[in-house]
Amino acid sequence: MPTPTGPARPGPAPACPPPDTGPEGPREAAGPSGGGYRAVFAVPEFRYVFAAHLLSSLGVVVCEIALSVLVYRLTDSPLLSALTFALGLLPYVVGGTLLSAVADRCPARRVLVVCDTVCAAAAAAMVLPGTPVAVLLGLRCLIAAVAPVFAGTRAGSLGEILGEGDLFVLGRSVIRIVNQGAQLAGFAAGGLLLVAVTPGAVLGITAGTFTASALLLRLGTVSRPARGARRPGAPSPGGALLGASLAGTRRLLADRRVRALLLLSWVPPAVVVVPEALLVPYGGLLGVGSAGQGLLMCGMPIGAVVAETLVGTFLGPRARARLTFPLGMFAVLPSLGFAARPSLGWALVLLVLTGISIAYNFGVDRWFVAAVPEELMGQAMTVMQAGRMTIMGSAMGLAGVAAEFAPLPVVMPAGGVLGAVAVLAVIAEVRRSGAREAAAEETAAA
Repeated sequence: MPTPTGPARPGPAPACPPPDTGPEGPREAAGPSGGGYRAVFAVPEFRYVFAAHLLSSLGVVVCEIALSVLVYRLTDSPLLSALTFALGLLPYVVGGTLLSAVADRCPARRVLVVCDTVCAAAAAAMVLPGTPVAVLLGLRCLIAAVAPVFAGTRAGSLGEILGEGDLFVLGRSVIRIVNQGAQLAGFAAGGLLLVAVTPGAVLGITAGTFTASALLLRLGTVSRPARGARRPGAPSPGGALLGASLAGTRRLLADRRVRALLLLSWVPPAVVVVPEALLVPYGGLLGVGSAGQGLLMCGMPIGAVVAETLVGTFLGPRARARLTFPLGMFAVLPSLGFAARPSLGWALVLLVLTGISIAYNFGVDRWFVAAVPEELMGQAMTVMQAGRMTIMGSAMGLAGVAAEFAPLPVVMPAGGVLGAVAVLAVIAEVRRSGAREAAAEETAAA
């Protein structure tokens, strides 16, 4: 792919052991070039990646629920219990900024297996009797800190497994579907498990899901050399990890096309979570009880899964790209309906409609992979994921603060108004940067 204009390449990378090639040895991605989701699952390596991601995603959701219940039982503190969820988002900025170079400087399979192993060990340590609450929260931070490295490395490796065309975009879509589906299935499974067994036992099961994910990735994927070591004239490994991470991040942010697309991937989700963060108090305002609040929480994931599946199945690459700006703008509009204080049914409709907007990511992924240099793809995906989760967490916190001083039917649509202005500004910047046109030219030339 073409390398965008930007500052000089970052310096030497951290040392990594030579990759183990395994019995099959390195190979290029293979698979059909069309056929929608069926073609994606026709690639054997992707099936292993999918199964591993399903297990680890369920593990994260169930871990959050079990740890929240465990902390509450130990402390009787609603604040500390809620903090376990917040700690699932805030450390993303640390891992995404300081460790992002790992995604391109070490072999992808090794990074993925190590990340899963670290998460399994952290979950297992939570089960130890007498573990202080501060240590439990610290272990939760550890899992969250390695999450962006894992996500970015996996996203970068999809380009090697599926290629950089439409199969890559569809593969990313499958990952998003798993993320949304894991929220629905994980909360349900976690709740049922906690009825039958203790939170410690559930955390033990979580450690097992991470371990199984690591084994699937180790046995089912091929070891390839690190992307950062493949380019002609690449320096030998040995530089500081922090320096390489910061240099790569600066290089990405200095490129106008990449920077504009990062903003496009960050801003709409930050607006979308404003009403989502206030669903529990809004359910209380309506007097619908725990069942109604749980139903409201399912609205966005349901809309996202349906939209991703339909758009990925029935629309081609050009049609999906044309939907990017309209759906990115549409993401902020349903929240305006909360100004009318809708009933449970209408609020659920608004949330489902909001979830539909996630399909705008099809175009963003296509344009992003065309704008980022190949040797920085893993790091770019890490920065994208870390920035998105950090901004979403910050937006949720600000929404909660605003709700302390203003009524919910004011705060929730106000987020939509501010979001509409922000999304329009980001879309204008993407247009000015030429990222969309450059990606279209590269696709036409391929």
